[in-house]
Amino acid sequence: MNNTVYTISARGKKLQQPVKEYFNSRFPNIPLKKIDSLFGFIEPTSLYSGRPFLKRQISDKDYEFLKENNIGIRIPFTNHYVSKEEYEKYKPLLEKYHKKGNSIIITNDDFVKWVRADFPLYKIEASILKEIDSLEKINKALELYDTIVLPMNVNYNTELLNSIKEKNRITLFGNAGCALTCPNRICYDYISKRNKVLGSTNIFTRLIYYYFSFFIKRKWCMHKVKPRKLHGLKDFDIDKYYEIGFTRFKMLREHKGRNSGY
Repeated sequence: MNNTVYTISARGKKLQQPVKEYFNSRFPNIPLKKIDSLFGFIEPTSLYSGRPFLKRQISDKDYEFLKENNIGIRIPFTNHYVSKEEYEKYKPLLEKYHKKGNSIIITNDDFVKWVRADFPLYKIEASILKEIDSLEKINKALELYDTIVLPMNVNYNTELLNSIKEKNRITLFGNAGCALTCPNRICYDYISKRNKVLGSTNIFTRLIYYYFSFFIKRKWCMHKVKPRKLHGLKDFDIDKYYEIGFTRFKMLREHKGRNSGY
């Protein structure tokens, strides 16, 4: 699989841990030259979603190492709600990382158009949060986005995967966690709203706010979602997807002592 590339999750990486050490310890079977990008939190902003923003995961030193090794960063600015005023506020942050090879993962279509106009060097990827799970949705999204991350459960839809013409613009999950079988994914919209506060306050306030809101959300969520057994990450057969034309894969990190409910 000579042309296969991987984007690696920095979720769970400690800021003080050098990224090279992180790659070696968590993804030892993936050669450095096969890593296309690292995705994770950079600096404080209210533009994140998917996971609550508590602190950055990719340090300035990490970023320098990535640049030296021709590895890009994928910035998860995946918040469902982005105003023009908010975009203008964070333009300096967008300018700082604006270079060829770096990407932004986006959910909000208006945000895509603003970034396209002002920061043309970024590649823009449609987030898993958009739930693009049909050929019609894929073709429409490809008109606006450079690449698309398909939901984890689409990996099982062989008919759909075979029908995609531009497979080189599709990112599939190489492994999967709780989102694989979650019936309604209510956390995505919820976290988008919470990060409007979490992204703009100090770390102490973010911790208090996050844990307080987490328990309220969890209590409500369990009334909506039937509890599932926890099994940890599920590995997909990447070779199978490569054989039908897919070369881009997204890898999540296993959390020692913690399982995901797929």
